[in-house]
Amino acid sequence: MSISQKNLLQVLAVSALALGLAACGPNDGQTAGQKLDNAVDRTEQAAEKAKTEVEKAAETTGQKLENAMDATKDAATQAADATKDAASNATAAMGEAGVTAKVKAALVGDSELSALKINVDTNGGAVTLSGEAPNQAAKDRAEQLAKGVEGVTSVNNMLTVKS
Repeated sequence: MSISQKNLLQVLAVSALALGLAACGPNDGQTAGQKLDNAVDRTEQAAEKAKTEVEKAAETTGQKLENAMDATKDAATQAADATKDAASNATAAMGEAGVTAKVKAALVGDSELSALKINVDTNGGAVTLSGEAPNQAAKDRAEQLAKGVEGVTSVNNMLTVKS
């Protein structure tokens, strides 16, 4: 069946419906054509209203989708930043632990210094020595050994000389 035949059948069906309604309904002074025109107008108005509502719903849905995508991007950026910060902190902590271990190893190599009696703390390359040294020369040597370790930026020698 061609498109023109379908259109003709649709027009005939609508006309038959309109005539049927006109014949069955109360006689309000309108002709069948007027009733058909009114029905077509109401249908067009309903279709326009539906179109407007669909457009509003699509716009609202689009805005919600855009907001959700923005929130997802923000969350992903925050997660990436947190991961970078954690990695930097872990690297810094591992670096400090490595410096502390190297200073302890240097102290163990000195026969007068007891690595067990000397505490070594590292914070950002600054090393603090605390504990006991048998004499002033050993205290000074501990500071020099710590300064010679790669990654040490300064030494705070808090060792006390054993009396």
